[in-house]
Amino acid sequence: MNFLPGVSSRIGPWSFYRQALTIALPVMLQQLIMSMVSLIDSFMVAGLGDVSMAAVNVTNHIVFVFMVIINTICQAGGIYIAQFNGANDAAGMKNAYSFKVLFGIGVSIIAFVVCQNFSHQIIAMMTIDNAAQEEIVVVGSGYFRIVSWSFFPMAISISIATSFREIAKPKIPLIISASTAVINAFGNWVLIYGNLGAPRLEVAGAAYTTLISRTLEVTAFIVYAAYLKPPFFAGLRRLFVINKKLIKEIMAKSGMIFASEMSWIVSETLMIAMYNRRGGAEVVAGMAAGWTIANLFFLLFNGLWTASFVLVGGALGAGKLDEARSRARWLKWGGAIAGIAVAIPGAAITYALVPVVFFNLTAAARMNCLGLVLVILAYLPVWCYINVQFAISRAGGDTAMGMYTDVSVNTVLFVPGAVILSLFTNVAPVPMFALLKLTDFVKIFIAGRLLRREKWVKNLTES
Repeated sequence: MNFLPGVSSRIGPWSFYRQALTIALPVMLQQLIMSMVSLIDSFMVAGLGDVSMAAVNVTNHIVFVFMVIINTICQAGGIYIAQFNGANDAAGMKNAYSFKVLFGIGVSIIAFVVCQNFSHQIIAMMTIDNAAQEEIVVVGSGYFRIVSWSFFPMAISISIATSFREIAKPKIPLIISASTAVINAFGNWVLIYGNLGAPRLEVAGAAYTTLISRTLEVTAFIVYAAYLKPPFFAGLRRLFVINKKLIKEIMAKSGMIFASEMSWIVSETLMIAMYNRRGGAEVVAGMAAGWTIANLFFLLFNGLWTASFVLVGGALGAGKLDEARSRARWLKWGGAIAGIAVAIPGAAITYALVPVVFFNLTAAARMNCLGLVLVILAYLPVWCYINVQFAISRAGGDTAMGMYTDVSVNTVLFVPGAVILSLFTNVAPVPMFALLKLTDFVKIFIAGRLLRREKWVKNLTES
């Protein structure tokens, strides 16, 4: 480990990585289970044909935008929960948790109203110039209106699950989410195809199952949290006892995270809309299927985020600033190595999975799927490194770093690149994606420069 100059200072001791793994692995296992369920869902919906597959996955991308916003709120509150946990300040944790729940419900109300009234227009915007647009819009809008009811339980579940992780108790969300994931998979089998005497609801069946499983999940989280009484948990009455100063601080942090995440999600959505213009349902279905498989490998990101928040944020909250610096350095390089370790066998898994799971899709759709996943795996170590860079800065309350990095690169390079490649070239969807993602190397450079200023090395519990 010490045979290269500088490596010993970048790679931490095994005892540190063992501690990181005890935090990250349950989170990653939960993500793996959820991704497997998503893969099973896609397999079941794929049996209905390219149009149904395309409709569900275009809609689920829009649902993903909602989840990004909820996760942004939870990240902002999580910065303070992790640091208050390091300082053993239960009142501070309750205030941060209240922020998560109240603002999450507020966003859910807005998103629900938009989805109920503008589902056709939103899906049409995502499939402009696609040969199967009319069919995709009809199928997708019905699915969308049902799924949007799940926004409310989803917001509360994510608030509780992330809070458990931020106090280094990731096994509880794992158990609850794993249980509801099994219910979701079983419900899809029953309602999509009408098994066990149930009506055959096809795409609507997948939507109803999502709503049922999300409702069961939030019920389990609330009951368990009320019974266990973790230090962050606030009952209904305590939710509205708000520390206005802290809420203003968190809102300022969340505003910058929101700008960063929205810059990313808008650029990604634009890219998807641009490559969906190439061809028909086989492009939309194939690329969407690729993202479903890719989610199996993205489990690394949540694990890295949680480990960074707990290990770096906890050290900062306890006033151990030098220790936080060392942990941050070790996590960055550990994340990149983890990305390589997953990407190599991931390529073999992908070759085996695509023809088996998506045999109902057309050959063209399967080729798009396979190509997309292989490109994603090639970028995985890079993305792991970037994720840790962002997590470190946010663990110390420096949410501006991510905003400056994402907004600058996406605005100046990524979005113009997507428009140019789509409108002025004949580049196919997969190569288009690969070329655009070269901009992530610029993000690493900018983020690295900003991290070295150490604005993130801060104990927020003392402010």
